[in-house]
Amino acid sequence: MMGVMSEPKWYVVHTQTGVEARVKASLETRAETAGLKHLIHQVLIPTEKVSEVKEGKKRISERKFFPGYILIQMDLTDDSWYLVRNTPGISGFVGSGKNPIPLTEHDVDQIVRQQEEKTSKPKPKVEFTVGESVRVKEGSFANFNGTIDEINPNRGKLRVLVNIFGRSTPVELEYWQVEKI
Repeated sequence: MMGVMSEPKWYVVHTQTGVEARVKASLETRAETAGLKHLIHQVLIPTEKVSEVKEGKKRISERKFFPGYILIQMDLTDDSWYLVRNTPGISGFVGSGKNPIPLTEHDVDQIVRQQEEKTSKPKPKVEFTVGESVRVKEGSFANFNGTIDEINPNRGKLRVLVNIFGRSTPVELEYWQVEKI
């Protein structure tokens, strides 16, 4: 006779920032070694793709949107709890005391949807806003200050109003050519 298995739930655990991937690999290996792989269904590090245009080349990189946290879909038993708690790099479950609180289905859906959206549409690494003051660091107008007039994220370009000889002059620049003041 088989026991009734409940639906696995998602839990959030704290890790040290920057070691999330190592902790994920370690947890998966330890679950296999301990024969508990059937209790740990999925380990997720929510990431987003970010794009930056540098010297005319668009680069896409990945960035974690919850640094220091990983999500684990698991059946919570004493064994699985102990395995997770004793994995090097994990400092504990998010929740209170010994009983971790699972994420709601809604929270999980939102995180997964957010990850899918952010993977298909990379967002600019540096975000600027119209009206923001910037200093030009590269090109013909290096060391001039200006105000952002228009932003074109798809091309990684900005139109900056630079004050030249007392006149406001629009200059098109790439993101990497300016810095926030």
